[in-house]
Amino acid sequence: MNTMNLTPEAAALLERWMQAAGGIAPALAGEGDLSWAEVRDNYGKELAAALPAPHGVTFERTELDGVPAMLVVPEEVTDDRTLLYIHGGGYVHGAVEAYVGLTGHYAKRLRARVFVPDYRQAPEHPFPTPIDDVFTAYRALLAAGTAPEKIAISGDSAGGAMVITVMRKARDAGMPLPVAGVSLSPWADLTHSGSSVQSRNGLDPLTSGEFLEKLARAFLGNALPTDPDASPVFADVRGLAPTLIQMGENEVMLSSGITLAGRLAEQRVRTTLEVWPHMFHVWHLLAGHMAESDEALDNAVSFITREYERAR
Repeated sequence: MNTMNLTPEAAALLERWMQAAGGIAPALAGEGDLSWAEVRDNYGKELAAALPAPHGVTFERTELDGVPAMLVVPEEVTDDRTLLYIHGGGYVHGAVEAYVGLTGHYAKRLRARVFVPDYRQAPEHPFPTPIDDVFTAYRALLAAGTAPEKIAISGDSAGGAMVITVMRKARDAGMPLPVAGVSLSPWADLTHSGSSVQSRNGLDPLTSGEFLEKLARAFLGNALPTDPDASPVFADVRGLAPTLIQMGENEVMLSSGITLAGRLAEQRVRTTLEVWPHMFHVWHLLAGHMAESDEALDNAVSFITREYERAR
């Protein structure tokens, strides 16, 4: 692992995160005694214990047109602000419980209620089921009367890619778009053709090119990795909401994040790209415990807040 000099607290938390993810690779290989449901459950519990929710937020279970979700509510909500947060996990192992820390910090800083869809995942539910579930959740927010100018979308890794895809699907369906999209360390190119897959391999402590290939095979089923719903770098992204992309410079996904930002910019989407030196995949999860995580999340909140204010 070659990251910046982490504080002892951050290094210990990163180690716990890596240990929580330890059951994923054996499950992908068909090894081990745990089912995928057990792998996800263990991951969610262990990460929630390592990165607990901050004070001042409440959590409850809800659903969005049949899609189960976690609702995160801070003590203060401004102007009915709503964030749809799409968790990561390579479409196979993420869990909403694993995100109580990050979504809790997001909710408090943004002063918004946050819905986190508990979408179905591969390999039991391969492409396009996870994407369809998240799109259903977005559509349900609108159908429930949430004004589109009060909605923003954010997500990380696979969820960061779905930020773009859900906005595209809304555009194509003639539905209102959210005010903004914020994509954290997006897994945007399942062909893994970018140079960082090789040049950053071994630098990112949380993923590798080989691991991404295994995740992609588990998720895609019979679909091609160039399908624009799976890899938004190949999509027509014209007319999408202003978008912020944040990437860690040590990520094997770095090239695809830069390519995605270029794709958006070339098609006249107002785009902001931040590349954070030495940072690893979805370092935002250490919000409340690492200065770079807090600053990146603050930048995301500022970006969304400006768009809320513009939409007034």
